[in-house]
Amino acid sequence: MSEQIEMLTSNRKALTINLDDAKYGTLAEIGAGQEVARIFFQAGGAAGTIAKSMSAYDMTFSDAIYGKAPRYVSRERLVTMLDHEYGLLIERLAAKRGDTSTFFVFSDTVAAKSFRGNNECHGWMGIRFQTEPHGPPNEIIIHVRMWDKDNVLQQQAIGVVGTNLIYGAFFYRENLGRLIQSLVDNVGADRIEVDMMKLSGPAFQSVDNRLVSLYLVQHGLTNAVMFGTNRDVLQPSEVLYKKAILVERGSFRPVTHVNVDMLNCACAQFMQEPAVKGKEVIVLMEITMNNLLAAGGLDAQDFLSRVDLLGDIGFTVLISNYSEYYRLTSYFRRYTKEMIGVAMGINNLLEVFNEKYYEHLAGGILESFGRLFRNDVKLYIYPMQQKAFDRYLVEGHPAADEPVGSSFAASVLITAKNLQVDAHLTNLYAHLLENHYIECIVGFDPKILSIFSRDVLQRIRAGDPSWEKMVPETVGQAIKKRHLFGYGEQPALPATS
Repeated sequence: MSEQIEMLTSNRKALTINLDDAKYGTLAEIGAGQEVARIFFQAGGAAGTIAKSMSAYDMTFSDAIYGKAPRYVSRERLVTMLDHEYGLLIERLAAKRGDTSTFFVFSDTVAAKSFRGNNECHGWMGIRFQTEPHGPPNEIIIHVRMWDKDNVLQQQAIGVVGTNLIYGAFFYRENLGRLIQSLVDNVGADRIEVDMMKLSGPAFQSVDNRLVSLYLVQHGLTNAVMFGTNRDVLQPSEVLYKKAILVERGSFRPVTHVNVDMLNCACAQFMQEPAVKGKEVIVLMEITMNNLLAAGGLDAQDFLSRVDLLGDIGFTVLISNYSEYYRLTSYFRRYTKEMIGVAMGINNLLEVFNEKYYEHLAGGILESFGRLFRNDVKLYIYPMQQKAFDRYLVEGHPAADEPVGSSFAASVLITAKNLQVDAHLTNLYAHLLENHYIECIVGFDPKILSIFSRDVLQRIRAGDPSWEKMVPETVGQAIKKRHLFGYGEQPALPATS
């Protein structure tokens, strides 16, 4: 029987902190009102906790205090606020009460719904705090999106989340899952989305922020998170804003020559699109949570291995909870009006035309395609060998029978042009093909078409060195160096009668 965790009210959380004589700090808030301070003052006993509460709405005052900023609702502005206020706190109070206090600064900079109602409703908030008197500071920074339609409700939600963050930093920091889930206590993920979270400092030295981001998706606080080539956690709006986007979905377990060739070829075609020329382009490799959970549970090491390998060869990685492609492209539309390209194999294209995935939509597959292909979206389709395609139809996954590097001159290829879909969808498919919503990938390397991640993984675990020819050299070196995906482990012996 699982342990039932009591959810404390925002008032109770604030009061608990207020009654703790050791905790003392500053609340500095820009935009959406003094919402966190209001909760702490209403809870009672705030004089024992809050050294200062302030807000600077006018840009001139804000610049005079924190310096000029290109954007006032940004991570840079938040960090400037934390730096300034924490420095003042230590400078003015360390000598007086540093022996008995664990100092903290909470700051947020938020854009709630404006009077005109056409702005992005989001904010950055963070806490810098000590865990012991005179101790080094630790920090938690999050980015939030507000989904309430009413300004007052958005302000209320920001106050609750800020209170949750402060309480979580003090009481849940050793329980990462509880810390993450507690951010939306008393408000819910339907009102607030947390799409970025970063922890730093001695209290979090064993925490991998990529796992933190993954848990945000797993626990439903957001539907997508992003990682850079240097293994940094990225904030999606900062990366995707006003850019043309090309994405390839896969398992990448491990990434193979085919994965790279597919994206490189699709990228070459995508860059030639009239709507893309002259535009800034972001290229993404995407893994869905369904894929990460395919084995029945979340394997953190397996996840990190995939992200690391993609980063090693220069790709930005997106982890999403969007099983259907139309939901993925709708997510991108939050940030850009530019063209979106999706690279995929024949097997993935067949899944797009599988009507079982759209039974929850009133308009079925037609509604899903209306959402997927609106606003300049195109699918780029990588071919598949006939034998692998036939195996996919029977077993649900492609498999290779040919050795890598063999000649495929006589092989029949299944492409977007000769693919056969269900008879009642033939006219729909022809319409998409003729109007260039679906394009064949050209310029691919025919010698690598027999490579599939599933086969590579089996060979790695079996100790068959032929797998090394099936992946980029950098990937192969990393797998051997870090002993990823079972490399170097003793293969299981066959069962005896």
